[in-house]
Amino acid sequence: MEAITRDFFLYLSKNSLLNKIAQNRGGSFAAGKLIGGVDFKSSVRFIRDLNNQGLSVTVDHLGEFVDSVEVANERTEECISTIEMISKEGLDSQVSLKMTSLGLDIDRDLVVKNMTRILDTAEKHKIMVTIDMEDVPRCQATIDLFKQFKEKYSCVSTVLQAYLYRTEKDLEDLGKYQPFLRLVKGAYKEAPEHAFPEKTDVDENYKKLIEQSLLNGNYTAIASHDDQIIEYTKELAKKHNISNDRFEFQMLYGMRNKTQLELAKQGYKMRVYVPYGMDWYGYFMRRLAERPANIAFAFKGIFKK
Repeated sequence: MEAITRDFFLYLSKNSLLNKIAQNRGGSFAAGKLIGGVDFKSSVRFIRDLNNQGLSVTVDHLGEFVDSVEVANERTEECISTIEMISKEGLDSQVSLKMTSLGLDIDRDLVVKNMTRILDTAEKHKIMVTIDMEDVPRCQATIDLFKQFKEKYSCVSTVLQAYLYRTEKDLEDLGKYQPFLRLVKGAYKEAPEHAFPEKTDVDENYKKLIEQSLLNGNYTAIASHDDQIIEYTKELAKKHNISNDRFEFQMLYGMRNKTQLELAKQGYKMRVYVPYGMDWYGYFMRRLAERPANIAFAFKGIFKK
């Protein structure tokens, strides 16, 4: 049933008609519930509210798989503007982005040029930029780009996905860079030769990666709504005397709000992933596909507000 549910929502995420309807009609419905707003300016008040409750934030301008140089350059300008506004407004926020949004599928030199401009701005304002991981065909290119940028910049981090067989080796290879890493389960539909097909195997690999990353001394963000993963991380930190300033928890905006606040009150760094933009529909469907429990969390968040 879980596999069927996952495939169903992944199918919906790629439906261009539904995506178009959502863009035309759903921005106001989703704002403040699933996304911050249709643009960053309209998201600021929601971010400030989260900050006032003791929650940190990372923001993401939704949209990926860009196939136009013009659009890739526009996304770059948007990210630069967002970093500058975060600094100006004094927000406790980082930035997340995808390499395909900056032109990865068009030209490698283009994405390097665009990301360099973004990281120059981020270094100036001391704001972390996280390179989100994408699907398997783009995984190695993303890691290679992260390594290249990490040689020059301190304010860049990346994401590794627990459902991929390769991730344990990737984590080992990244060790010399002393990376800030976000560990996630993974949201794309991948073939069984690349990814663990069973949830139990993904969960076990996730725990192994959390332990490996923390014991290697990496600052680690555990991005999960799963209580078992959260409790495992807490116990692991206690067992190995890992201080709370060496890791953080991350959750999606609009999901498990009460748990987010409880973690912050317990003294853990809790960062909320706040997407914004018109392309919210595909993002939302993929989040529902990740884990069936997200469906309940999402609808509770929608109808409580």
